[in-house]
Amino acid sequence: HVDLSPVRELVSLQRRCSNNLNQVAIQANTYGAIYPEELTALQRDYAALWGPLSDLLKQLSALVEL
Repeated sequence: HVDLSPVRELVSLQRRCSNNLNQVAIQANTYGAIYPEELTALQRDYAALWGPLSDLLKQLSALVEL
């Protein structure tokens, strides 16, 4: 048996990040503006979160296939 609670937490954090990004997109579409620096920072933060999570999920997937 494998304790997947850390993985669940990472997935939860990723969902929150996605939600935050969606909220910024809604604001940009509603008000027509967002500072380019904010968008760049959001993209950088999202990429920093997604990279390690994606790698971890690939590793777990390989374990499940064994």
